Amino acid sequence: MANVLLLEKRGRIFVVTVNRPERRNAFNLEVAERIYDAFKQFDADDTLDVAVLTGAGGNFCAGADLHALASGEKRPFLPEGDFAPMGCTRLKLSKPVIAAVEGYAVAGGIEVACWCDMRVAAKSATFGVFCRRFGVPLVDLGTIRLPRLIGHSRAMDLILTGRPVNADEALTMGLANRVVEDGNALEAALEIAEQLSAFPQICMRADRLSAINQWSLDWDEAAKAEMNGGLPAVQAEAIAGASRFSGGTGRHGKF
Repeated sequence: MANVLLLEKRGRIFVVTVNRPERRNAFNLEVAERIYDAFKQFDADDTLDVAVLTGAGGNFCAGADLHALASGEKRPFLPEGDFAPMGCTRLKLSKPVIAAVEGYAVAGGIEVACWCDMRVAAKSATFGVFCRRFGVPLVDLGTIRLPRLIGHSRAMDLILTGRPVNADEALTMGLANRVVEDGNALEAALEIAEQLSAFPQICMRADRLSAINQWSLDWDEAAKAEMNGGLPAVQAEAIAGASRFSGGTGRHGKF
């Protein structure tokens, strides 16, 4: 039996590949449980900085495995806790995850893609709430993340109609961050991951978490949390970074 989830360390980058190409990488319970565990382990591993999530066989993820659900597979549909029907989508990690999207990222697959910090899409990639036609609801934070990522009006268009969105439109609306040639999504995502890994990590992670956490805070609370989260980076990295800049490193937009 094939391994449904492939895990690989490439230096300080963690590559997670859903390996159910015969189901367009739809998640059954086994995938959900294993991807949840994999990302918990990634977050706790000090030797890893960035994760890249992708799918085998030319598709990202077609959502929940409806064949498995129709056959009686039980999923934990619980309103609390950090284990979601698609496994990882309620996890709040301290480090970034980049989605490398080839083919379909639909239904629960678009929710998993939206959980990631960035999305690199191949030109022929397709996003969409395809579960609309089957009466399967968005219960992996899709109704929350989509409006926050692309705006309420565009999100309602996708959520209500379930229509397909190609890569160019996804880029225009902010659903995709990069569009690359077919077959190059993983390579492009890994290049971004290496760039992120090369940055001072305390600062980058603090800024990332502040941007995520501010959604649930009012302005004053968010401002205070930003400062509190950034102070360790000032002490640990900013002074050294200022010294590098003063010495001529990284000027004129160079990385």
